[in-house]
Formats: sequence, structure tokens, C-alpha cells
Amino acid sequence: MSFVRRVAGLASRAPTVLRTLRHLQADQARAQLHHVLVGLPKPRPASGAPPTLALLEPHTAFLPPPAHVKSRGKGRVELLATEIDLGTLGEGTDSTGGVDWAVARYGALVAYHLHQHEYARLADWTPSARAALILDWIGRHESGVGWDPHPISLRSICWGKLLTTPGALETDATVREAMLRSLADQIETLAAGLEVRLQANHLLSNLIAVVFGGLLMDGSSSASWRGHADALLEEIDRQIRPDGGHEERSPMYHSLLLENLLDLANLAQAAPERAPDGLVEGLQSAATRMLEALDLYTHPDGRIALFADSALDIAADPAQLRGYATRLGMTAPREPVSGALPQTGYFRLRADEFDLIASVAGPAPRHQPGHAHCDALSFELCVGSERLVTDTGLFEYLPGERRQLARRTASHSTLEFDGREQAEIWAAHRVGGRPEVGLSAWDASGAAEAMCRGWARGAPLHRRFYSVEASGVSVVDRVEGRCRNVCSRLHIDPAWQVELQPLRAIATRTTPDGAALRVEIDLPEAFEWSVERGAYYPTFGVEIERAVIVGHSSGCDEATIRFRRVG
Repeated sequence: MSFVRRVAGLASRAPTVLRTLRHLQADQARAQLHHVLVGLPKPRPASGAPPTLALLEPHTAFLPPPAHVKSRGKGRVELLATEIDLGTLGEGTDSTGGVDWAVARYGALVAYHLHQHEYARLADWTPSARAALILDWIGRHESGVGWDPHPISLRSICWGKLLTTPGALETDATVREAMLRSLADQIETLAAGLEVRLQANHLLSNLIAVVFGGLLMDGSSSASWRGHADALLEEIDRQIRPDGGHEERSPMYHSLLLENLLDLANLAQAAPERAPDGLVEGLQSAATRMLEALDLYTHPDGRIALFADSALDIAADPAQLRGYATRLGMTAPREPVSGALPQTGYFRLRADEFDLIASVAGPAPRHQPGHAHCDALSFELCVGSERLVTDTGLFEYLPGERRQLARRTASHSTLEFDGREQAEIWAAHRVGGRPEVGLSAWDASGAAEAMCRGWARGAPLHRRFYSVEASGVSVVDRVEGRCRNVCSRLHIDPAWQVELQPLRAIATRTTPDGAALRVEIDLPEAFEWSVERGAYYPTFGVEIERAVIVGHSSGCDEATIRFRRVG
């Protein structure tokens, strides 16, 4: 019955669905159809004798789990701001209780993280607790969500880290043998079920994990798994733009994939005789470019910008990734400077204490824009090391009000025309009609120009000019075409208080070290301005109220917003 309702729902919005499907690649469309008719491959055993561990230690230590992964004591963990009861398993316990591995009430994303097992790498877990958790999973989860390709990919890398980290597991060979037997089955299942239907970060993670398994283990299928290295390098070339940005344009997923590539490079450097020709060099080249792009995404506070589907604490911080890369012999990037990622669609302008990062591309990649937002021409602005204008961020992936809100044009610091969205966003990860967006000009001395025309017929052309100088920041909007209402928004970080005056807003805050910051924002007279309260989602599951400076106009040809530090 649910399938019938789903088909009926899609039929009711057939034009939107067609605008979505027409961008699929041929192999992706075939894989989607196969998935609808057949579903995911069932778990399949690896052939031959059980594999053995091919290396005992990595070239250098792996990074710890990301900050959102926390122990909460008494068999409880926190993942994505969600507490989960592991029963009698977990930190500080040696008993063999059961985990509800089929848990679904928190949605697929939390379930995926439960099956990823990153929390078992936390420092306060004992080797016996880790063994109990893993053996429980092996014995009690022979099929289900944990055997989806994506959790297999990330769990395989996690288990590999545990197997090669001295002291992480008990010395008892029984646990290691059980892990290796299960891991071989998982890699074999993954290799047969690569997520061609989804593409993007899922497919890239799949290929990384298969090659990772081939380097980690010696067995009858290990050479076959390592043989996916050529496909992996080809996929890296497709997904990592020449400027170093990942095709999905999310600083968070960029960081997650960068760590995965560094993990694979770590194993390859630990056993270079096992690495296929060209793998180490290809990983080093891609990771170096990605580090340079990450430099542009990193604010003065050392953390990523929140464009597209991005949230703090989900991936390793940029400094951790740079340090990891340095330990693997990759040159650390330069300090952040003005720069542009022309293929990915971002630029950065810096002058004295002002630092602006802007999004200047449409939903990407065209065949899989599931993590895209209506954020074209939006920007984030820092004063010193403090964020002033910020993106809205990301609360969850479950379909609903918060998911829709995070993706809307109104949740980004750009212009909205007649209440229409820049892109035809629908469901939780779908995009139908797409806007025309482009970076028209960029100058390292402190100026840039970009344009956007929304997807709807008759949408006006929005041109935005950015200027960042030591004296302040100017954002000039020019509108070409007809519209009944133009809405301009500035989303302010919740640490700031905003006072609205005639054609001016005063933003003030006290920094963590006690210093007072005051910024004047000159507002164009063509708009009627107010300060509203809006939602800010700095990480999954966290909602904070903050000020949004909102301007409405019946039409404007040109309008300028200026920021300057005072006091």
C-alpha cells in the first residue's frame, strides 16, 4: 500500500519529477531502475579461506572520531546529537547484552552512524567492550540496514583502524579472526553493490573502502579488491574538481572524503609493496588539491563554512586534517588568503580583519544535487575571528519543516524574488528545476561579481558585486527584470545582538577573551527593514534562535549594503 501511495504522490508532481530525472546519467538511471525492481544485493560470503591481516600498524596514527561522537556512560552513546542506548554494551562494560541494531525511529542517517561503529574507537572504550560490541553485531545483524553499501564502507574503514591500532583490541585471536571473516564478507558484498545509482560521495566512499580492504587483508579476493584502484582514481578525477573542491560543494562532505582518502593513503604508505601502481601518487595529488580548497572553506576561527549540507563537528576540523596530511608527507597548505574555486563555485576575499566567503554556483553535481541548497550568491562574513553573517546550517535529513527550511532561499543571505525558490527543491534531497548561476569576475585585490537567475520562468536576473577592503565590506545588488517583491536577508550569528536604526543596523558582541566588537551595517533605502528571529542549525539536532535582518521592497534596480567596524 505504501508503494502505491508513493507512486501516486510522484504522479501528482510529474513535471517536477521529470525535471529531476532528466539530469541523471545513463548508468545511474539504469542502476536506479534495478534498485527499484530488485533492491540492494543480499549479504554474500567471500570465497576461499578466511583472510589474514596484511599489516599490523598504519604508517601514522589515524585521527580520533569526530566531535559529534560521544560516550554518555552506562552503555549510552551520542551520535548526531541523538543519545542511543546500547543496552549492556558500551563504554566500561564487558557483558554481552544486545543492541537494537534494527533501530529506525531516528531515521536512516542515525541508523547508519550506529552501524558505522566510530564510537567504539573512543578512548574510554575498553578492548573487551569493543569486542563485545563487534561480536554482537556479527552474531545478530546478518542482514538489514547495516548491510547497506554506505555503512559497510565506513564501518570497514573503522574496523580496519581498530585492527591496526596497537592496544585497541584484545590480544585474543578469536575476536580478530571473527572480524576478518566478517569484514571479508562485507567487502565482497560492497564490491558487488557499488552505489552507482547514487553516485557522488557514496560511490567514492564505496571504492575507497573496497581498496582499503584489499590493502588491509590477505585472502583469495584481496587482489580483486585492490584491482578497484583504477576505478577509484577515475572516480576521484571525476568528483574532485581541478580547483580541489568536491563536486557536491559541501565543505562538510569535502572534509569527510578528504579524511577517507588520507586513511587509504595511510595504509598504502604502510605497505607500499601492496599498493597498485599509481595509487599513492594519485591519492597524494587529490588530497593536496583538496587541502588547498579546504583552506578557502576555513574561517578564521579554524572551522568550515556552512554552505550546502554542512554542519560543525561531523567531520574532522581543518587543522586536524592538515596535521594528518603533514604526517603522511603532504605539504601543509598556506595560510588562508583571498582566492577562488572557479569550477566548484566559491570565492574568498580578505582584507585586514574582514573575511568573506561566497557561494557562486548552482546545485551540483547536476546528476546528484541531493546536498544542494538555494544559496546562490549568499555569503558568510567574519570580523576578526568572529562570524557575523552565517549560513543557516543543517538540522536533519528527515523530510519535514526543518529540512525544507534549511534548503530554502530565505535561509541564506541573498535576494528572494516574489517568494520563489532559486531552485525547485523537493523531498529531502531532490532538485527539479535549476537556476543559472556563475562567477562573472574575481580579483584577488578584493572584488568579485556573480549572477543568478532562478529556475522559474520569467525570473529576474540578480547580479551581486562584492568588495572587501580594510575599511569595510560592500555588497551591491542589481536586479534586471520584473518582480513584485524583493526580499533581502542577512542571517546574523547568534552571538551578536542587533539594534535596528533608520537605514542602519548595529551589531555588537563580546568576544570570548572579553573584547567588545561593534559593526555598523548601512542598509539601502529602497527597502523597508526589520529584525526578525530565525533558526540557526550549527550542527545536527541543534537549533538556536538568532537575528535575521530582513528588507522588503516592491522593486529595486540597485541596492548597497555596507559593513564597517566601529569603536
